[in-house]
Amino acid sequence: MSKPAYIFDAVRTPRSKGKPGGSLYTVKPVDLGAGLLRELQSRHDLDTAYVDDVVMGCVTPVGEQGSDVAKMIVQNADWDESVAGVQLDRFCASGLEAVNIAAQKIASGWEELVVAGGVECMSRVPMGSNGGAMGGDPAFSLKTGFVPQGIGADTIATLEGWSREDVDAFALESQKRAAHARDSGYFDKSVVPVRDYNGLTILDKDDFIKPDTSMEGLAGLKSSFGLMGQFGFDDVILAKYTTLDRINHVHTPGNSSGIVDGASAVLIGSEKAGKDLGLKPRGRIVATAVLSTDPTIMLIGPGPAAKKCLGKAGLQVSDIDLWEINEAFAAVALRYMK
Repeated sequence: MSKPAYIFDAVRTPRSKGKPGGSLYTVKPVDLGAGLLRELQSRHDLDTAYVDDVVMGCVTPVGEQGSDVAKMIVQNADWDESVAGVQLDRFCASGLEAVNIAAQKIASGWEELVVAGGVECMSRVPMGSNGGAMGGDPAFSLKTGFVPQGIGADTIATLEGWSREDVDAFALESQKRAAHARDSGYFDKSVVPVRDYNGLTILDKDDFIKPDTSMEGLAGLKSSFGLMGQFGFDDVILAKYTTLDRINHVHTPGNSSGIVDGASAVLIGSEKAGKDLGLKPRGRIVATAVLSTDPTIMLIGPGPAAKKCLGKAGLQVSDIDLWEINEAFAAVALRYMK
């Protein structure tokens, strides 16, 4: 019988533009992650020798994020040398999968306390710099029907009949909600300021949120993936989805996921760990689930994954008070909500 896996704390850095000139551009990945580990240690007077493992998701584990960045972060934080570290990559779900695996470790009874999270410095390690067959091997791309995610998102919007105004309206509401949450202090408990080597604050709040966004401003942005579609990717979609005669390229920089720098860490453990260390649970992980969907419009996965997870937990949609989703593209979130 599995054991309960409790969340004792969750912290993250502020998020900033993931390009040269962004607020966190001068901060190395190992420093972003180490700051969070030190915060967990300080908050809970944590004996780090009690921690079994640190699991970190990283989509681009090369360069400064290579060579098992999780273990490098552990060492940089000056945690006990007995603490292990492992990096994993499940694309956009890497950090979430790190949490899943940590919970499974605890539920198995094989480990008592694990830190899970993720790190991505897109300003220093650009997206796609790790290569790979997907998108880099023409034969593989042809066999699997590969298209970039943005083309997949535009296809979802086209299939659902969502217009540019529909996705822009969702993006506008998202920006307003994010700004309200930040400015109302909802993130204050979890957001850990990033400081330099002298202890001076580099960034203490998300600065990628755009509270002054307007429908007029969004309408003036050009499609991000229309030109890309002309290179043959639209043809891949149209050959597979024969009911479509064209792709409506509605996604722009204003209603798509941002390119940002940031890191996160969640302290997950057993009931025994909580009692031994005096940690109070903030939540319990009831179930996890993963699955794969059509690789051409891969972004439809969150809904089926949530249903699978509900089934494992023995719950219904009506049992859940708060839902969250990665707003990779507006159409993805709209599809999930539907």
